[in-house]
Amino acid sequence: MPLTMKGPGLFLAQFAGDAAPFNSLPSITKWAAGLGYKGVQIPTWDSRLFDLKKAAASKTYCDEVKGICADAGVEITELSTHLQGQLVAVHPAYDAQFDGFAPPDVHNNPKARQKWAVEQMKFGAKASKNLGLKASVSFCGALAFPYLYPWPQRPAGLIEEAFAELGKRWKPILDVYEDNGVDLGYEIHPGEDVFDGATFEMFLDAVGGHKRCNINYDPSHFLLQQLDYLEFIDIYHERIKAFHVKDAEFNPTGRQGVYSGYQSWTNRAGRFRSLGDGQVDFGGIFSKLAQYDYDSWAVLEWECCLKHPEDGAAEGAPFIQHHIIRVTEKAFDDFAGGATDKKMLRAMMGI
Repeated sequence: MPLTMKGPGLFLAQFAGDAAPFNSLPSITKWAAGLGYKGVQIPTWDSRLFDLKKAAASKTYCDEVKGICADAGVEITELSTHLQGQLVAVHPAYDAQFDGFAPPDVHNNPKARQKWAVEQMKFGAKASKNLGLKASVSFCGALAFPYLYPWPQRPAGLIEEAFAELGKRWKPILDVYEDNGVDLGYEIHPGEDVFDGATFEMFLDAVGGHKRCNINYDPSHFLLQQLDYLEFIDIYHERIKAFHVKDAEFNPTGRQGVYSGYQSWTNRAGRFRSLGDGQVDFGGIFSKLAQYDYDSWAVLEWECCLKHPEDGAAEGAPFIQHHIIRVTEKAFDDFAGGATDKKMLRAMMGI
């Protein structure tokens, strides 16, 4: 039976705030539904919307959360643990920046911060199961990313050691996701050690090919690297379990290229845009995913250096709905079908 993806969904992280309707789950889900969204991806670090620890322990609380969403007219697409996953592996160069993702009592204490992050990731698996979800999305963190550019020359074995450690930290977490029947889709993203197909393969090897080690596909990060994001789907479609629909553009000049010269987001050669304002070939992407029977959610992640977020959200739902392909249940040339007649086939070929 052909499979059709679900959507449109909306990642709530960029919209949550202290003012209504963005400051509570009941009000933000009603706002999203009013724009035409059928699903919401919930950021698990935002206590205004969700209590991850409680969700991991209480099926009753999860039923209440599902009820709030259902009353608004949306489903939960996935839980996001991006910020907590990032803290499973942090290079010391980023300690000060990433402390802000963790509670104050573990600031300036990398080991305590990592322990907290691992516990959070395990909560994510249990909460997803309690919500009846089959996938969750996250980041893997980074130990090697400061050494991305091969100058100064990297010492032999540095990258191998980084990925071995990354695998050591993540495999026990992935085992918890396996125990709870949940896939973990890593967003492949610069700043993480897993930022393209080659590094995903290295990570997958490091966790022993773990069945729960999967991909949250986001083409915006691939366009900014000038990676073939359509062929990526051909190669890795079996591991793609979630989809962030996000646009970007890359406009190199005589002054800057992929690295964008330390410029602000507005002035970068590569920058994120609202859906339809960038260069990503979404027609090609939705076709590829339909070809490979992707049947999970298409979720807008809004990040744009120019457009107001509420305008981006309002435009995003119809954009995604327009691109979702209702997969046909019959071939266009079925009229030429029928039972196989071997005698006729041989006669057609003169044999």
